[in-house]
Formats: sequence, C-alpha cells, structure tokens
Amino acid sequence: MFSFHLRQRLGFGAALALGLMVTGCSETVRQGQSPAYLIINQLEGASGADDEKFSNLLASDVTTNGTVFEDAGRVTFALALKNIGAPGEPTAPTTNNYITINRYHVTFRRTDGRNAPGVDVPYAFDGGGTVTVTESGASMVFALVRAQAKIEAPLKSLAGGGGAALISTIADVTFYGKDQTGNDVAATGSISVNFADWGDPPDSSGGDSGDSGGGGEN
Repeated sequence: MFSFHLRQRLGFGAALALGLMVTGCSETVRQGQSPAYLIINQLEGASGADDEKFSNLLASDVTTNGTVFEDAGRVTFALALKNIGAPGEPTAPTTNNYITINRYHVTFRRTDGRNAPGVDVPYAFDGGGTVTVTESGASMVFALVRAQAKIEAPLKSLAGGGGAALISTIADVTFYGKDQTGNDVAATGSISVNFADWGDPPDSSGGDSGDSGGGGEN
C-alpha cells in the first residue's frame, strides 16, 4: 500500500513538473499555428523635422517652422523557426516560412496611467505596409505619428508652448502578417515618443522671398 501511494505521488510530481516546463515555454514560440515567428530586431523613429535621423527615442515636434509633419518609424525584422532542430543540425526556413507583413497597429500609453485617447494621448490607429521577411530579414518604414494627430487634442495644445510643456508616451506597435501557407503571425515592439513644441531647425529652403524681377517684354 505504501509503495502504491508513493508511485501515485511520484507520478503526480512528474506530471506537475512537465506541466511547469510546458507553461514555461516562450510565449513567442507557442503562439499561433505558423512554424515560423517574427523577431523585431530594432524599432526606431524619426521626427518630421529631420526625417533622415532615426533613433530609438523619438522627440516628436508638434509644429515645425509653422507647419506639421508626419513622424516616420522604421522597423527591422528577423525570421526564426519554432523548431530549432537538433544540436549541430539546425533547421532552416523554406519559402513556405517566409512572413509577409501587411498591416500594423499603433497605440500610445503613458506610465502615469492617464491613457484616455484624444485627452491624454493621441488616438490609436491602423496602417498598411507590405514587406516579406525571409531568412535574410527585412526592414520597413511606416507612419509612427500621423500628421492629423498633431492638429487634434491633446497634441495641438502643445503648439506655441500652450497647455502642458511635454507629453511623454510609449508607442506600442504591433505588426501583422501571414506566412506563405496562410498562418497568422504578429509581433509587437515599443518605442518612447516625447511630444513637445521642440525648437525648430533652421529653415534651409534658401528661397528668395522677394520678387524675382523678371523683365518685361523686350
């Protein structure tokens, strides 16, 4: 009788340990039906005031030289397989495992818990963009802060130093796509976005605001 109960307890303990091992697996590896998954290697932003200067921290200018610019984001993807293979014999992706991204969703949040869209943070939005991620990876540029967000509350109150001086947020960007057999795949990255009426760069238009003075008829 003692050995029977001991075996029962040992069997229960083994099952519990196995269950803990399973629940401890990476959420990324377990999610979805695709044998492949996305890795976001880098998520960056560039102010519309200087759209070639990407950084891991975005200082979003709500108005620049009297106008409004969209702020771009740039994401770099990698592709990995859930089944990594045996030691010394890693698996390699096939064309079926390539993932085509076709849309994304951006939400903004604050760390102080004040997250009402259109009051405390800009409205969330969806955007489209297509890129296929292969074993070589891929990158994509997308709209991170829309121009219309800068003429809506709460950002419009920052122009000219009105309202709050600065609104600090975190943008969570989720990218959605499918592998080449139709399985859904998604991955989320985050970036800090600080909104303010930052100092404007010098106007480099170089245009002559005066009359060109073209002569009359000869």
